[in-house]
Amino acid sequence: MSAAPVPPNEAQRLLALAYYGILDTPAEAQFDRIVRLAQHLLGTPVATINFVDQTRQWSKASVGMSKTTAPRRDSLCAWTILTDQPTVIENAQADPRFAHNPMVTGDPHIHMYAGAPLIMPSGQRIGTLCVTDSRPHPLSAADLEALQDLAALVVSELELRAYQQRLSLSLDAQREHSAELQRTLEQAQALSGVHQLLQLELEPRDALLAVASLLGDALQVDQAGLCRTQGADVDVHISHLEAGGAAAHAALDAPGAIVRLGLNATRVPLYVNDLAALAVERQVELSGDTQQVAFIPAGLDPQGATHLLFTRRRGHAVPAWRPADRSLLEAAGRAAQQMLDHRQARAWSRRDALTGVLNRRAFDEDYAALTEVPFTLAVLDLDGLKALNDSQGHAQGDKLLRIFAAALAADLGRRGMVYRYGGDEFVVLADPISPDHLLEHVDVAVLAARQLSPLVGVSVGVVHSTEASRDELLHVADTRMYDSKRRRAAQRR
Repeated sequence: MSAAPVPPNEAQRLLALAYYGILDTPAEAQFDRIVRLAQHLLGTPVATINFVDQTRQWSKASVGMSKTTAPRRDSLCAWTILTDQPTVIENAQADPRFAHNPMVTGDPHIHMYAGAPLIMPSGQRIGTLCVTDSRPHPLSAADLEALQDLAALVVSELELRAYQQRLSLSLDAQREHSAELQRTLEQAQALSGVHQLLQLELEPRDALLAVASLLGDALQVDQAGLCRTQGADVDVHISHLEAGGAAAHAALDAPGAIVRLGLNATRVPLYVNDLAALAVERQVELSGDTQQVAFIPAGLDPQGATHLLFTRRRGHAVPAWRPADRSLLEAAGRAAQQMLDHRQARAWSRRDALTGVLNRRAFDEDYAALTEVPFTLAVLDLDGLKALNDSQGHAQGDKLLRIFAAALAADLGRRGMVYRYGGDEFVVLADPISPDHLLEHVDVAVLAARQLSPLVGVSVGVVHSTEASRDELLHVADTRMYDSKRRRAAQRR
């Protein structure tokens, strides 16, 4: 089963959906009549008006099915909103996109699906009018035309409903509605800013702190920051703090309070509107006047978990976390996790699977990205590794490679990077360093490797970036390495 792709204009589409204020509203007769008419005209057991929001499919009106919500990843209507034309699935069980969909394999056991998008005057597709059957049910061109006509009626009813709501608003309500739309727009702009920040070549911690600060401004919170949990260690970093907030938020600045409350253990977005009540429930003593807390998962990796942290004090103008707040925070959390996953995948793609040091791909990328800043390049070849593999086995040879690479990387530290170039050959890119000093680092690695097995030695070719053109440096270092190998072999005879 595959989830529908997100439309390229998703932010604008969600804004259009929010504009009509239709989600989570009670049943209304005009929409119920349309689904009954669709059921009758197309002869299907099920007809539904569905709206697709950020995470779910929600039914405004339905006949033949009682369930009103479904995750967006399971929504057939999420495919329908991708185009202006009706979507027809004659046999969902035979379609690889839906064969394992819970609405196909389970209740309501969809076999045939047909949906017409609800296309608003703005051009945004915010939902569908759809019909389904648990048995084969061919539809004619006239049936699909009728379905589109009924979808147009739904759109007309939505427009009329929105117009009537606007007429019934008092001046104060109109101002509030305008403020909400402005807030939604600002939050959409904030989400765009989040995506832009996460695309910058920043360290993940710095990027997430910048994201927290941006969201803190957009949501008018008193405090925003980052909580990082690695085993028993919990670190909190604050990037946004309203004036006078330091003393008020002292309780949640302390990692111990977060651990005792269990906030950093959450794997789903956590919203607390009454922190004092939560503290009493979990028998935790707290000081300060923090009332609202939002803990949003923003990254899970083998080392630990990262959360975005937001708080509001008691008496804040916004008394609770609003649905729009939650949508923005959760979208930002997902974007952060995607950024971290992408960077983790890229980092692994640059690592040698055997030794754990950087691989040839990483060297090619890093070498091409070097600026005019001076550097030292060295090519290393382990002497006698083939003989060791023949006499003691490749498993022993692999252990030696791992020990040598780890020891060399550790001894160089931040002064240089170690790459496994291939087989028993390594490359070092380092800050300007003399050949003798580089050989001292190599000797440390050789001594470490000899604790496992006898290693004949390492042939090394060193070149400084000023000695040749960028295209020739690797060849020069390689030539010097082979000259060294020949001299060492002659000395052993």
